[in-house]
Amino acid sequence: MMHASHDGGCQLSIADFCGMATIGNDLSTVAHLLREGRIVAIPTETVYGLAANAFDEGAVLQVFEAKQRPSFDPLIVHVGQQADVHRVARELPPGAQALIDAFWPGPLTLVLPKRDAVPDIVTCGIDTVGVRMPAHPLALQLLHALDFPLAAPSANPFGYVSPTTAQHVADQLGERIPYILDGGPCEVGVESTIIGWEGDRWVLYRPGGIALEAIEAVIGSVADAVKQVLPAAPGMLESHYAPRTPVHVGDIEALLPRFAGKRIGIISFREAHAAHRCVALSERGDLSEAARNLFAALRELDSSDCEVILAERFPEEGLGRAINDRLRRAASR
Repeated sequence: MMHASHDGGCQLSIADFCGMATIGNDLSTVAHLLREGRIVAIPTETVYGLAANAFDEGAVLQVFEAKQRPSFDPLIVHVGQQADVHRVARELPPGAQALIDAFWPGPLTLVLPKRDAVPDIVTCGIDTVGVRMPAHPLALQLLHALDFPLAAPSANPFGYVSPTTAQHVADQLGERIPYILDGGPCEVGVESTIIGWEGDRWVLYRPGGIALEAIEAVIGSVADAVKQVLPAAPGMLESHYAPRTPVHVGDIEALLPRFAGKRIGIISFREAHAAHRCVALSERGDLSEAARNLFAALRELDSSDCEVILAERFPEEGLGRAINDRLRRAASR
């Protein structure tokens, strides 16, 4: 059984943490750990997050340390109610309140001008902060019990496949954190959509759990963000969400001859292919179901004996845009 000591014997640094993470649903224990400056894993509707008090620099530093995350990749701040956006953002640009009313709680992150209360370590020194209100009931109960928001990137080693179950977190970070709040499998399965206000327009930093078409129905056209050397928002690095096994994306039948003689794993939308292993993300052709199953499929094939993973491109619409984005970054090396 996984366990951890809560008697004060463990120091706050990752290096001194002793034991293995508890997996459970004790909200009071999780809240206590967060108030004490510890980090914990929490469920959201997108993926599991590695959470810390967003106003505590020392706690946030532990998140970077546990994930081995680069210091130039900013974090998303999670709030428990819509009005809490004003605790971390100085102002709301045109259309922001309409987006909040339409999609919060839910998988939409807004990049907004930050207040001084948000430490620079959260935003990696830039003057904006990504904010969202998660839709998972346990995450919201936890946030309502706290008097601070939570900085919470995905609860996995940096660059690797994001976790969609508590066990995924335990397998990768169980020795680095004291507690994993178990909220069951994530319903959305890919990270939030991220948009921000630049100059006089909204731009898309990362496709995700809210379809771009739904956002544009509220605020009009959203532009593509200009690629930058350093990310302007979380989730913008070119190589990300990557398993250890090489990933190639394209037409499956065209790719198969290139890897003849290898143990091939295939990720398809709805149809099975003749290969060593094949995972169809949605036999009924549902993009939401496919997004929910994507990271689990990558993990399954990565932990198998496959030597290469081939993935087909998905329709570039709705959540298919987010699936293609994650697969492209998984294949980038």
